[in-house]
This record gives sequence, C-alpha cells and structure tokens, in this order.
Amino acid sequence: MTPPRITKNLPLLLGFLIAVGPVSTDMYLPAFPAIAASFHNSAAPQISLAAYFLGLAVGQMTQGALSDRLGRRGPLFFGLVVYTIASIGCALCWSVESFAVFRFLAALGCSAGVVIPRAMVRDLADGPAAAKLFSKLMLVMGVAPIVSPMLGALVVQVASWRMIFAVAGLYGVIAVFCIWRFLPDTLPEARRTRIGLVAVLVRYVTIFRERAFISHALAGCFTSACLFAYLSATPQIFINHFRWSTAEYAALFGMNAIAYIGYNQLNPMLVNRYGLARVISFAVWVLVGSCAALLAAGFLDAGPVPIMAGLLSAELGFGLVMPSAMVGALSRHQAHAGSASALLGTLQYTGGAIAGLAMGVLGDGTALPMGAAMFLCALGALLAASLRPQLIFRTAEA
Repeated sequence: MTPPRITKNLPLLLGFLIAVGPVSTDMYLPAFPAIAASFHNSAAPQISLAAYFLGLAVGQMTQGALSDRLGRRGPLFFGLVVYTIASIGCALCWSVESFAVFRFLAALGCSAGVVIPRAMVRDLADGPAAAKLFSKLMLVMGVAPIVSPMLGALVVQVASWRMIFAVAGLYGVIAVFCIWRFLPDTLPEARRTRIGLVAVLVRYVTIFRERAFISHALAGCFTSACLFAYLSATPQIFINHFRWSTAEYAALFGMNAIAYIGYNQLNPMLVNRYGLARVISFAVWVLVGSCAALLAAGFLDAGPVPIMAGLLSAELGFGLVMPSAMVGALSRHQAHAGSASALLGTLQYTGGAIAGLAMGVLGDGTALPMGAAMFLCALGALLAASLRPQLIFRTAEA
C-alpha cells in the first residue's frame, strides 16, 4: 500500500492543522497585560507561555513515536481532542498555577498538531519538493499569526481575556472534525514500526547523534528560541513601555507575520536555485545582524521605530531558516520521520520554554533583555549552521 498523493487540498488541510500552534500562542499575546492584572502577577503571562512551550517539548516526544507506530491520523485526532478540552480549562482557570497547568495540558495535545503534519510531509516528499510543500503549509498557517493577535486584541477590548481560550477551543473542535472527515493517513501499515520503549529511546539517541540532524535541528532550535524571546517580550515593550493599544500591537504583529510569510514563500525558489546550505548560511547571518541591531536599540533605549525595523529584518531569518532546517534535519530519516520530527520539535520548544522563562525573569519592559537574548540565540544558530554536512536529496515532485 502506498501513501496518498499530494492532492490540491492536502496542503490546505495540513496547514490548518499545524496552525493550531500559532493560534494557541499569538491570539493571547495582546492579552498579556490583562492576564497579569487579572492574577495580580506581572510574570503570569510568561509563566503560562513557558508552561505551554514545555508541554510542546514533552508532548512531541510521545506523539512522534505514536505516529510512527499507529499511523498519523489517530494520534493527531486524539491529541487535538485533548487540546480542545484543555483550552476550555484555560478559559475557566482560577489561579496562575491552574492556568499554567491547563496551558501545559493544551500543549501536550497541541503537540500532535505541530509534529504530525511535518511527519506527513516527510512521508510524501523530500528535498526541494519537501521545501515546496512546507512552504505551502506555511502559507496557509501563516494566516494564523496575522489574524490571531488581531482577534485576540478585539476580544480583550469587548470581553474578558478568557474568551480567547473559548475561541481556541472552537478552533480545536473544527480541527477535530476536519481530521475525522477529510484527512487520509499518509503512513501505510507496511511502513509502521512496532517497537518497545527501549527501542524508541535508542532510536531517539541514534537520531540525535546523526550530524545532519543535530546541526540542522540546533540551527532551528536557536532560531525558534530567538523567535519565542520576541513573542514573550514584545507585548510588555510595546503595550506597557511604549503605551501602545492592544490593537496597535496586534497590527504590528500582523505586519511582521506578513513579512514572515513573504520570506517563507521565497524559500523553495531560493533552495532550488542556490541550494539548502547557502540559503541557511545567508539567513543565519541576516538573523545575527538583525539581532545585533535590536541589542543596540535596547542598549540605547531607542524608540519603537528602530525596534520595529530590527524585528522586521529578523523575520527574514525566521522565514528562511525554519523550513530549511526542518528539511535538512528530516532528510535522512524517512523510515522514522515521526520520531525525528518529534525530536526536532522538542529541541525547538525546549529552547522556546527557556527563552519565555528568561523574558519573564529578566524582562523589565525595555528592549534590552529581548535584544540580548535574541542576539545570543542568533549566535547559537550561526554556530550550529557552521557544523552542517553536505546533503544530497532525491528528486521528487510536490
């Protein structure tokens, strides 16, 4: 039995499912000040965000192995059911601790939506064809970072921040229905693995030690941590420090998301013309330069315009490194793409959890802590990118 072909609607559906990740983070960013005020705890939003990233890191390790063993469709369906229930719990939470617990549980379920669609792409394509398919997914899921913060800002203006999680729960309901009704399984029975816990752990160690995987995964990990430092810090910088409204902040976030989508859509063309290695090398240097500019702006306590310019430039690094690093990391692991994708996601979201906690502890409302954290992460991505081996891809169509 062969996996299904890449139909016209499959990237649309996978993009909608993987967008559950940005929906769960970006929609509540404009509500950070309201959440802090509600719990009388200025660090409450960052604690919840770190708990969410930690849940994604833990959950993906399980989801990857389950999807390699049971197929893609079942674990994805069950995971998003858990996400839906936990999102409703976030809307009903009664303390900082309960909020963090429900965010952690939501992330455990959401991790299926993050890791399994990536594995499904690897089931179907490799190399430039996979980069093209990833970019189609990013184009669809890229709508979420644009619309989500604007929707969150609107909800905060007309209702409680808790309604944001009711909307997230509704998104989960729609996603579960789409999986049940429209999504095929891309992993045939013959390619599913039947191994125990010890063998799974050995597999993770084997994947982790493979040079192409770990170098690309760490490049993506440090880039993700850089992005998550930006997500954690900018609500305080623009809403609290610069006194922007939630709608103004959401518009800024949407503008950056549009830039990210545009850069991301350039990725397949650039990879086809210049190769994966050159694209990643160029992108990490752009990221280092952008984060150095943000660090300087924070050190000089510059106004919002230099910070906005630095963030917009950094989006080029995010938009090119992330999909290219995924392709490079997964390229040699078709036989267990779910496990490799899970380990990749775990590294990325562990970095995100650390970055989120760092912004909660070190954040003072100015751009300096964010700029310092992003610059260090960009240097880490540059170092990881310098350790990559050359990859040769099979020819495939997407």
